[in-house]
Amino acid sequence: MRKAAQLPEVGARLPAGPATIALRITDDSELRRLNRDFSAHDVVTDVLSFQGEDGHLGDLAISWPAVVRQAEVHGHSADTELALLCVHGLLHLLGWDHSTAGQRREMTRVTVAALAESGFTPAQGRL
Repeated sequence: MRKAAQLPEVGARLPAGPATIALRITDDSELRRLNRDFSAHDVVTDVLSFQGEDGHLGDLAISWPAVVRQAEVHGHSADTELALLCVHGLLHLLGWDHSTAGQRREMTRVTVAALAESGFTPAQGRL
């Protein structure tokens, strides 16, 4: 996430001064509960972001079992998948979304660039 913050388009959305993010690595059942309780979606997901305020950008919750499953399905390391989900969550905290094709393309472009800054390359077809 630090490397992602060095990209000009990401840095432009960061607050001035220090900023924090809380990261919780957990399991599918907790992600499902959080998704149900805070988003009214009773399904498991891989990453959730919760908006913060001031210098605290927010909280990210990531399901480790989802990281492992998705890494296996896509044929890259769990470290790569975890980095991808961290960047994805960070971008959501900074206002990016992927509800339209244009937004998806932009979010994918920034995600790939951020991962490349940290030496990660997601498998072909992952994004």
